[in-house]
Amino acid sequence: MTDKNPVPGKGGSTYIPFEQRTGESSAVFFTRDLSEKGLLKIFDRVSSVLTGKVAIKLHTGEAEGPNIIPRPWVKELIGTRLPDAAIIETNTYYEGSRYTTEEHKKTLEINGWTFCPVDITDAEGVAELPVQSGKWFETMHVGKSMLQYDSLLVLTHFKGHMMGGFGGSNKNIGIGCADGRIGKKEIHTAKGSSNMWSIAEEELMERISESTKATVDHFAPHVCFINVMRNMSVSCDCEGPEAEPVVTPDIGIVASLDILAADAASVDLVYALPNFGGKALTERIETRHGLRQLSYMKELGMGNDRYTLIDLDHNDAVITVEKAVEEIDPVWTPDRFNTFPGRNKRAFIGH
Repeated sequence: MTDKNPVPGKGGSTYIPFEQRTGESSAVFFTRDLSEKGLLKIFDRVSSVLTGKVAIKLHTGEAEGPNIIPRPWVKELIGTRLPDAAIIETNTYYEGSRYTTEEHKKTLEINGWTFCPVDITDAEGVAELPVQSGKWFETMHVGKSMLQYDSLLVLTHFKGHMMGGFGGSNKNIGIGCADGRIGKKEIHTAKGSSNMWSIAEEELMERISESTKATVDHFAPHVCFINVMRNMSVSCDCEGPEAEPVVTPDIGIVASLDILAADAASVDLVYALPNFGGKALTERIETRHGLRQLSYMKELGMGNDRYTLIDLDHNDAVITVEKAVEEIDPVWTPDRFNTFPGRNKRAFIGH
């Protein structure tokens, strides 16, 4: 650790409106088109940085999880844009359907991730990456085989999270690239504690962000970020079919070369939903102090929380988040890709 007595920051439960932020701005692309076509369209705006052997980090989900990014979208993306790419994952810290490599491979088949290579990067061991300017870590343990790739596409299902408040690109990398036995333990468990989830709130957000920084710095500048804002339960995909039913309406897809700008824009879009459509998710974010993810990424120099939002559906018009979501119905309805029952379908049928 770089600080012998690190102290967590504050403010993780306080939302800072866009107009109160300072600093430089980054470009963030936006489309309302939640489809294969929409994903390809927004990918093309950030993909020029990807070279060589490309890894795609996405959350493949616990067995039969109903909310993960639709497999047909990812299959189309890989088939038409990244035919030699591989999805990368790591085993979980908790015992579930992805705890061991053998269980994880079975779950990948159940969830339909069979159309391209999926590299469980910690299956053959771990590697260490330096954490520049971190106060909790000097290095972070990641899946060993991740270092075999030249570029990283961070393809994230944006949603809530039981402990992180929200899961955007930062959580996808910070937790998802840390290996299942050492790295994730370093993030979640205080030294000497018998409670594996003993680290929470601002300290957890800072540890996640430092882990993320190690991976982003390793791949930079060959890394880009896409957040798919669909089926946004307050629960993470790690809860599988038992995730809380979705109530937050679908929004669209966000992409950027700036991880902080991508996550900040995604959070802002949820806060901007009309008719209190984002109430459940914003409450989850604030009660877990999840907004510290954004402020700490800024402190670490990982990007900008100000951005120019570019509307791909209207000839690259520059818009506000309020304009982006103004016509969204506050009531969520499932689409045809909800193929696993889960609590979503049970709740909707009973509605």
